[in-house]
Amino acid sequence: MAEVTANGRKRVVVTGMGAVTPLGESVADFWDSLAAGRSGVGPMTLADPTDYPCRISGEVSGFDPERYIEKREARRLARFSQLAIAATGEAMRSAHLSAENVDSERMGVYLGNGNGGFPTIDESMRILVERGGMRMSPFFFPMILPNMAAGNVSRYVGARGPSSTIVTACAASTQSIGDAAEAIRRGAADVMVTGGTEAGISQLGLAGFCVMRALSTRNEDPPAASRPFDAGRDGFVPAEGAGILVIESLEHALRRDAPIVAEVLGYGVSSDAGHQFQPDDDGAGAARAIRWALEDAGIGPHEVDYINAHGTSTPLNDASETLAIKRAFGDTAYKTPISSTKSMIGHALGGAGGIEAIACIQTIAHGLIHPTINYTTPDPACDLDYVPNEARPADVRTVLSNSFGFGGQNACLVFRRYEE
Repeated sequence: MAEVTANGRKRVVVTGMGAVTPLGESVADFWDSLAAGRSGVGPMTLADPTDYPCRISGEVSGFDPERYIEKREARRLARFSQLAIAATGEAMRSAHLSAENVDSERMGVYLGNGNGGFPTIDESMRILVERGGMRMSPFFFPMILPNMAAGNVSRYVGARGPSSTIVTACAASTQSIGDAAEAIRRGAADVMVTGGTEAGISQLGLAGFCVMRALSTRNEDPPAASRPFDAGRDGFVPAEGAGILVIESLEHALRRDAPIVAEVLGYGVSSDAGHQFQPDDDGAGAARAIRWALEDAGIGPHEVDYINAHGTSTPLNDASETLAIKRAFGDTAYKTPISSTKSMIGHALGGAGGIEAIACIQTIAHGLIHPTINYTTPDPACDLDYVPNEARPADVRTVLSNSFGFGGQNACLVFRRYEE
């Protein structure tokens, strides 16, 4: 059995997954709802949206951090850290991994998120204005800093190896998985806990996106609001959640007889070096990340059986991503099924790529491509196969996952069915 690739690099495999999403607090619940085409989008409850044109969101409804974290500890953590720890617990259990059966100095944590503790900032600013700054929590900074999810997960699992936080907006957790795989390949770690988390639903976040006119205003029918690639799309739906993977060198996973669910085959990152927040009109920057991920994986476009799109439901992003896929895939683009997880959960920003990586791996495991729901009116600018409205059985061996963030920062991953 080859434990290295043809070019001599260590093979990296996925051995555990954990999900906390608007479709449930486990990988199984998340996947079952995706396969059924159910939406997790509803009226916004985590912030008062009364004065804003968008009043809907994808929330982890009923999330109780005390199911995962001791009560006193939970109160000292911002929600994005709570979600990350909850998902990490499932990932560690499914990987059959604990502090007792891994060298803690050879296990690291790389996580992605975009905003840190926005709701905590909101709440603290109100305390500052209404009651005075000395009434704020002494845990304000440890709660809100973007690196604290990775720091808290490291504490939770006892990981003393490499630690990093990737803050590249909507590309963050996809980039964190790729960077974590590279850390294993270069020998810096045997095991990495990676993925991403986001919990930014707050008046501060809502106001910022509303004044940009980036959000959907289909408040009358929340489940139908996120409409990637549809001609009637009018903006993304803000969401929250965490998607966590345990990845290992193949050698390490085999040595401990770990359950291997997929292989991390390739990774590519690029920058548009263009507009501050709009994607390249011609998709050139995203196409580079796709092309480099395929080159890193050592495969051609014809070997990709499915693409999990960034697919945000914004007019500019979906058209640009379609062009990027065409640039990178050529005529093969028209033969490759594509779907958007965000059609059912909204856009979890820095946490989206980790959640979507789990969707990709479940697609391989179940031989089923989840649909892009709410696709009713084709857009001439988006003319590929978006697996509209109903799941599709398929023999899926290799998948591409796309994430494109504000600032023109792009990240793509290739996952493949594990084969000896």
